[in-house]
Amino acid sequence: MLSHFRELLRYRELLLAWTRREIKVRYKQSVLGVAWAILQPFSMMVIFTVIFSFFVKIPTDGVPYPIFAYSALLPWTFFASSLSFAVPSLVNNMNLVTKIYFPREIFPLAAIIASFVDFLVASVIFIGMMIFYRVPLSLTLLLVPLIVLIQIILTVGVVLFASALNVFYRDVRFVIPLGVQLWMYATPIIYPLSLVPERLKPFYMLNPMVGVIDSYRKVILSGQWPDFSSLGLAAAISVALFLGAYWYFKNAEMEFADVI
Repeated sequence: MLSHFRELLRYRELLLAWTRREIKVRYKQSVLGVAWAILQPFSMMVIFTVIFSFFVKIPTDGVPYPIFAYSALLPWTFFASSLSFAVPSLVNNMNLVTKIYFPREIFPLAAIIASFVDFLVASVIFIGMMIFYRVPLSLTLLLVPLIVLIQIILTVGVVLFASALNVFYRDVRFVIPLGVQLWMYATPIIYPLSLVPERLKPFYMLNPMVGVIDSYRKVILSGQWPDFSSLGLAAAISVALFLGAYWYFKNAEMEFADVI
């Protein structure tokens, strides 16, 4: 595993170059350009606010629903966008995969980094919402980079496994949109974690995005320390998934050129 990391480090310039290409191609000939990174989570927040504030009343633990929803939609959009662009990246670049050798994980990793740039751009709106709703700053904000790191590890793990699997079974590209949609409803994005029945929580918390999303809300909106047991479980599952997925990816890598 360490040898794979060292090899990837040697190709870091290629990774950065491919990431710049991903960012440019993603919004090439687009009228709104990078504004799409803001529009997607913002429009979903508006829709959810109308539905779940006026038609179906969803409790938000005392937090205004717009910022309650956006605080979860922002990291979720990063996760979903990473899967959408990264999973088919190997198949979409089959000409390079079959002709030139370099670490194949560069393709999905570049797509994830490009989605992370979108995440940072969309975060500007969230900062504005915090100012508008007068969300106080607290020391708990220091944990945000740790939560982001856990989410990135989880995202890379899911993407590496799914992108490698997509090379052998093209059905994966059809499963991903459905899976992401179902995963979203199994995560406390439109509703708080407090609505989940206690008897179901041990199983519900096995979804690592639950601990991540709940921790974002606690440390940013409520100024509380996260539930370290749920965040620790999310971190453990994410690291285990990442290591297993990377091992599978590197073992399957030798067959990519033949199968594609």
